[in-house]
Amino acid sequence: AHQHRHPQDMTGKRSALEDVVTREYTIHLHKLVHGRSFKKRAPWAVKSVMEFARKSMGTKDVRVDPKLNQALWAQGIKTVPHRIRVKLERECTSSIIIARSLLRRNDEENAKEKLYTYASHVPLLLLQALQTTVVDTE
Repeated sequence: AHQHRHPQDMTGKRSALEDVVTREYTIHLHKLVHGRSFKKRAPWAVKSVMEFARKSMGTKDVRVDPKLNQALWAQGIKTVPHRIRVKLERECTSSIIIARSLLRRNDEENAKEKLYTYASHVPLLLLQALQTTVVDTE
């Protein structure tokens, strides 16, 4: 019997979404909170960053660093920064990094998702001319 195989199986390549990678992005928050009522802006900005991380990294599980949360809320609930530089790290849930084990250990040992995204803040003065960059994890 002739079997139909997926084109991906024939090349032997695996999806790039399975790789552990770290990238830095500039998120334009101003357009994301535009039109949002004042008392919902900072919470909406946090949700928008999580949604951005979910789309760009392809993981359902997204964790926000407390420092990033503080940066989004720094100017109060209604004055969200126009842009913010964010480091997104796609990490494996099974690998527990000892230095960060208290911060980011995956609580469910048998989680459905193999990978999660950790979003942290990159403090900068000017954000105008920065592109998305891949950060070396070494």
